[in-house]
Amino acid sequence: PRTLATSFEGKHGSVRYWVKAKLHRPWATVKKVKKEFTVIEPIDINTPLLLAPQAGAKEKLARAWYCNRGQVSVTAKIDRKGYTPGEVIPIFAEIDNCTSRAVVPKVAIIQTQTFIARGTKKQKKSVVTSMVGDSVAAGKREVWHGRALKIPPVGPSILQCRIIQVEYSLKVCVDIPGTSKLLLELPLVIGTIPLHPFGSRTSSVSSQYSVTLDWLSSIPEQPEAPPEYSAVVSSPEAEQSLSPPCRSELGTIMEGPFFAYIQEFRLRPPPLYSEVTNPLHPGLGCLVV
Repeated sequence: PRTLATSFEGKHGSVRYWVKAKLHRPWATVKKVKKEFTVIEPIDINTPLLLAPQAGAKEKLARAWYCNRGQVSVTAKIDRKGYTPGEVIPIFAEIDNCTSRAVVPKVAIIQTQTFIARGTKKQKKSVVTSMVGDSVAAGKREVWHGRALKIPPVGPSILQCRIIQVEYSLKVCVDIPGTSKLLLELPLVIGTIPLHPFGSRTSSVSSQYSVTLDWLSSIPEQPEAPPEYSAVVSSPEAEQSLSPPCRSELGTIMEGPFFAYIQEFRLRPPPLYSEVTNPLHPGLGCLVV
């Protein structure tokens, strides 16, 4: 149900569900049964908000004994905000080291649990997964062209509960010797409904291959109507062609690009004039004109 928060077990609180049943019988003791069950709130990442790319930039001066040693800057971007467990996040980042010492970039997915009760809050942060990049030498620049970070099996985000919240973020950290770390944080939402196979082609604002349906109206119609289907296909063949495709055929069709599939369907030519076998006399053929 969309109105119920996902089942959760945390350090300072939990979300649990169970059902109770009682059986009253005359002249007998009451029988009681209690059964726990799990609730998973549906979070669909195929929405404009969760398909929007996330980006940020930060910079920091490296100081030692009140001396300026240069500046370190980092910019990072991910293609969308919503992901599901098991997906890979491609990270695009640029680390510019203008100091006199080498720095080490790191990236991690952070889970933040927030417990709210009687006007007070308690938080617990934990690292879900992390990755360490290559050291960036002094005066050098490091560029990540879609560095992959896989999301492990974790619980979904809990955002609508008034007393318990579970949030995720992608944190890029640069260790600067002699000074505090440079931190850049991008918000994440871990959902339960994965990205549609062709969702990025129709609704993703971050896709570089965005496609609208306006091209359908620009396709010219056929100059003349095709002949009747029954005039060129015999009854057994018609029944076979009208039968629903099997599961394997559907899987093969949907594996291809959605644009090509629609275009092929729209531009399918009329049936060809061919020799059709007479069902009453299999050995004879007639030329349909």
